[in-house]
Amino acid sequence: MASGGDLALTILGFLNERPMHGYELKARIAALSGHLRPVSDGALYPAISRLESAGLVERHEEAGAAAARRYVLTLTPAGREELLDRLRRPADLQISDQARFFVLLTFLSALPDPADRAAVLRRRLDFLEAPAGFFYEGGRPVRAEEEPDPYRKGMLLVARAMSRAEKEWLRERLAGLPSPAA
Repeated sequence: MASGGDLALTILGFLNERPMHGYELKARIAALSGHLRPVSDGALYPAISRLESAGLVERHEEAGAAAARRYVLTLTPAGREELLDRLRRPADLQISDQARFFVLLTFLSALPDPADRAAVLRRRLDFLEAPAGFFYEGGRPVRAEEEPDPYRKGMLLVARAMSRAEKEWLRERLAGLPSPAA
């Protein structure tokens, strides 16, 4: 995970689905984004402790499959409210950074109000529709057709295709959701 905020959101999101023990939580996080941003025990368990200290997560002991006991983590009502708040009002970086946006998207269905979901998707679409690029010349983004370097050109072509596909999906999804209140 890229930051403590992303990790906290991920922990809260998965625990909103059901209680689980730390090992299972780590496996779920790794399945979501471990190939991009692996999470270590040195990051996960302190994050869980911070959430527990803040009253967002509770830990209780239960019997394990063998003689060993294990700790199960549960989201508290305050933790659920924190999750919903983070989903309703994501930071700008969670909208602009694709990997962070995908973490947000993973749990967006937890928002009970479809208009809240639409507001988040609208922010992402607005971001994607703004002119941008990886390389600039004369104050404007360089287009793939103008780039002589084949690797940079490839990067621009792939980014363009991904952006088009994501914008198409966002428009389709927004068409099925109510408009956010002004």
